[in-house]
Amino acid sequence: MSNHNEAAAINHVHRDDVGAKMGMWLFLFTEVLLFGGLFLIYAVYRYQYPDQFHLAGMELNTGIGTLNTIILLTSSLTVALSIAAMQKNNKFLSMMMLSLTLFFALMFMVNKYFEWSAKFSHGIYPGSPELLNLPNGQILFFGLYYVMTGLHGLHVLVGVVLLSIMLYLIAKDKITPDHYTKLENSGLYWHLVDLIWIFLFPLFYLIQ
Repeated sequence: MSNHNEAAAINHVHRDDVGAKMGMWLFLFTEVLLFGGLFLIYAVYRYQYPDQFHLAGMELNTGIGTLNTIILLTSSLTVALSIAAMQKNNKFLSMMMLSLTLFFALMFMVNKYFEWSAKFSHGIYPGSPELLNLPNGQILFFGLYYVMTGLHGLHVLVGVVLLSIMLYLIAKDKITPDHYTKLENSGLYWHLVDLIWIFLFPLFYLIQ
């Protein structure tokens, strides 16, 4: 009997799902503080240079910004559907929805690449002579634009890596209906990435 208990203890894998979720929420809170500070800096400079921020904002492509917003909102839906499918023991649907999420993430980055490339082709990039010749307000606007959207893009890339790992773990049955906390935490991270963009989009593309 004691041998049986010892074997069970050896085979038992310690799991702390509540602790893992709390750790993720704490991490997300630090991310909110980071972007919250950047949003505050944006608000201060916009108050100081309202006209220059207006002129600079007109240089951005609202169509691409709107398309990227739709893409990220849809990706939030697909990652939520992936988690729900896993809870219902539908491995195929979970993998399909997660694959769609990765596809939308890559679409977002491709659109951002073309948007940034267009700005670079017009000489509007950090440290360029064309940008430095603009008034201070416009320089600050584009500086914040590149820093904030660039940092957000970095988070998207991290999300792509994270969700790709989750896809692999699902395929290898490392994530199951009884053990899907990693997938759930990855979904929370992705929702934060989408939420940050929901704030970036109006600040740079709509409020003019």
